[in-house]
Amino acid sequence: MSKTIFDNTEVAFRTKSDSELRRAYLLFKMIGRQSLVKMGTALTLFALKVRLPVKGIIRSTVFNHFCGGESEIESMPVINTLYNEGVYSVLDYSVEGKEEEEQFDATAKKINELTVLATKNNAMPFSVFKPTGLGRFDLWVKVSENKTLTKEEEAEWNRVRERYDSICATAHQHKITLLIDAEHSWMQDAADRLCEEMMEKYNKETPIVFNTLQCYRWDRLDYLKKEHQRAKEKGYKLGFKIVRGAYLELENERAIEMDYPTPICASKQETDDMFDSVLEYIMDNLEDIHLFCGTHNEISCSLGMDLLKKKGLERNDSRVWFGQLYGMSDNISFNLAEHGYNTAKYLPFGPVEDVMPYLIRRAEENTSVAGQTSRELSLISKERKRRKQSK
Repeated sequence: MSKTIFDNTEVAFRTKSDSELRRAYLLFKMIGRQSLVKMGTALTLFALKVRLPVKGIIRSTVFNHFCGGESEIESMPVINTLYNEGVYSVLDYSVEGKEEEEQFDATAKKINELTVLATKNNAMPFSVFKPTGLGRFDLWVKVSENKTLTKEEEAEWNRVRERYDSICATAHQHKITLLIDAEHSWMQDAADRLCEEMMEKYNKETPIVFNTLQCYRWDRLDYLKKEHQRAKEKGYKLGFKIVRGAYLELENERAIEMDYPTPICASKQETDDMFDSVLEYIMDNLEDIHLFCGTHNEISCSLGMDLLKKKGLERNDSRVWFGQLYGMSDNISFNLAEHGYNTAKYLPFGPVEDVMPYLIRRAEENTSVAGQTSRELSLISKERKRRKQSK
């Protein structure tokens, strides 16, 4: 199967009206200018902080393009539209940057509610959360560094574990696949260890709990192999979402500042090679490991498709999923679904002001990743031209 299936813009943008395509084109035009992104980010954060009336502008532009809505109910029309095209949804409560125990409890409660909601909607086979949504970032760092916790911190960490266990238990009870996102490397060891505990507890029969491997880290294939061996010895299954990574600049900057070797691959090519090696390893071990291949890279998607064919597996083998972010790479998502592959969109939602850290990352990613914005613009332009000529 050639990657040229991703060139079909009629399928990619079938759900978009002419006005929505025009708005997307203008948005990516703005995002493509780094100076505008930096200035716009600073102004937006300031305006929200001093409560200027900018929410409507944010909603009608970047928020509506990358998010489903401010609530799960408001996101349902988007979920239904995707499902009608054969694309499933990972409804992602993308509230970030909280630091209070009450907020962590509220987030855990929301994730459990979304898991139960998923049992009532065939369009939502997944639940998802970020580790820092359940506990303070600095606490994750301290546990990752194996530092001695105070009595209060030990109690705090136990509450984090209880939230984790509650969410994993709910997913296991309702048979909903749970994706746990990865974050900064300097807090990830604690997140990995906790996820390993949950896998051992809840993945005895089939993978319910999935960890995430950020493949711009040069140690992830070795980590995967080690975890595979551990799971075989202890008798449980593994699930992994694989991505390239979302914090590259922060990772390299901190490594320089703290004077330690960067955990990030030395080049884009090495990152691509790591991702594809991890992908191939999991595809070679599907009896033990299930895969959620989260990528906007057409070559990696084609590799996954080719491996399914080479191994004589159905395109919709339940052990293999492809996923992209809502608002990006529609040419990949909708064309994969059109050809019968299991495909999902990460669909963030939440109050505008709370989702801003996520939206800022999306804007910065499109600005910094080589070719990302230009590809989106090229595909949108191609489809607008096709529509004009077909009238």
